[in-house]
Amino acid sequence: MLDFLAANLAPLMFAALVLFLLFGYPVAFALAANGLVFGLIGIELGLLSPALMQALPERVFGIMANDTLLAIPFFTFMGLILERSGMAEDLLDTIGQLFGPIRGGLAFAVIFVGALLAATTGVVAASVISMGLISLPIMLRYGYDRRIATGVIAASGTLAQIIPPSLVLIVLADQIGRSVGDMYAGALFPGLMLTAFYAGWILLIALFRPNMLPALPPEARTLRGVKLLVRVLVSLVPPLVLIFLVLGTIFLGIATPTEGGAMGAAGAIILALLKRQLSWSLMRQAMDSTAKLSTFVLFILIGSTVFGLVFRAVNGDLWVEHLLTGLPGGALGFLIVVNIMVFLLAFFLDFFELAFIIVPLLAPVADKLGIDLIWFGVLLGVNMQTSFMHPPFGFALFFLRSVAAKEDYKDKITGKIVAKVTTGQIYWGAVPFVCIQLIMVAILIAFPEIVMSGLDRGEPVNIENIQIDIPTQDYGMPPPDFGGPQQQPSDPGEDLMRQLQQQ
Repeated sequence: MLDFLAANLAPLMFAALVLFLLFGYPVAFALAANGLVFGLIGIELGLLSPALMQALPERVFGIMANDTLLAIPFFTFMGLILERSGMAEDLLDTIGQLFGPIRGGLAFAVIFVGALLAATTGVVAASVISMGLISLPIMLRYGYDRRIATGVIAASGTLAQIIPPSLVLIVLADQIGRSVGDMYAGALFPGLMLTAFYAGWILLIALFRPNMLPALPPEARTLRGVKLLVRVLVSLVPPLVLIFLVLGTIFLGIATPTEGGAMGAAGAIILALLKRQLSWSLMRQAMDSTAKLSTFVLFILIGSTVFGLVFRAVNGDLWVEHLLTGLPGGALGFLIVVNIMVFLLAFFLDFFELAFIIVPLLAPVADKLGIDLIWFGVLLGVNMQTSFMHPPFGFALFFLRSVAAKEDYKDKITGKIVAKVTTGQIYWGAVPFVCIQLIMVAILIAFPEIVMSGLDRGEPVNIENIQIDIPTQDYGMPPPDFGGPQQQPSDPGEDLMRQLQQQ
């Protein structure tokens, strides 16, 4: 029995973690408990040194000293302030009026605003809840199909996960050991492509099933002419300025992601102040939610550090490497199997759990197979985006369910009775957008340059052309010889005979 434990400690450790998660234990504590328990087992079996556990305090202090992770509370705070200051409401109302005359206009407006909110807030919950509260009643009022209305709101809200400044990209960059700026640059174009795919799907429905996406009636279009133009400028300029303040400075190399997040948080406070929405109550709610989310992330990271330390000590990384490098098809086979696995795990785990548990095991294998880790991180980010949309556990679906009408209600504008939104309608509405996300994953696997084109790799360096110049100043020592034929040290006897012959 002891021999079996010693030979299979790594797979047993991973299986125990899965078992803990299936029982519903909190992820952070399940990770830490597994690490500590199997660490003690390894010490008792003589496989590990007790000194291994002395590395844990340094690992925890290293997490707390990681400047990159400061971007998480900054971007979270920024998103919460913007969401509560009414910016989303102004954007949806204005863009809805702009697209209102065309079929599916409200759905296009939701996608456009979802992308803008993603580029300013980076928080999925804020985007989904805001658009669900504001745009869903309007879409139902004017006869939108419920599955399309709920699906487009949930999907557009999840754009906050892949469009910078996404919190998930920060975590992924930390886990794969790459810069957040590179992750942002690599994910920007795929995020915009995904937004275009969502709009393309709505366009197809509007063309072939126009009754499902009616245009706004004339009486609902209150903004016309110059008045519409002014409203569009007033609504769009502040978020666009904030996007440049955050992302522009990061991409131009002026600020780090942490500094960009700090500027974004300050900018959000200024915008809320200009809109006369800033209050102590709003600040307290935003700070409270930010503290909770940041603590949640850090506890999971500490737990994953404990688990990872012991898992690597029992050669778990080698076990995973041998398991995955032996797959048929080389790097392509690895990518296909890994993405299928992440997609299936997303039914049960959220994106933070996937990032902290699965990514540290997969990234070293991907690196050994010659896969660029920025591309790999963006690919996993798009895939993990489906974790928000999976029926029945997708968080975006839960957020939307919390604000969608659970009972029939009387519309305050038309006075008509509007039927409730069922959970089944929300689930079925999400399915087409999950399929679009999977198509995006396949496209990124087939065309990695979509990600790589956004990265500035600089000019390649040819090491054969490197020349080192040695200073010629005499320091009383013979100059070093870096090349050419090696000279043997001279024999003192031969030197003496040579001098006598010369005399």
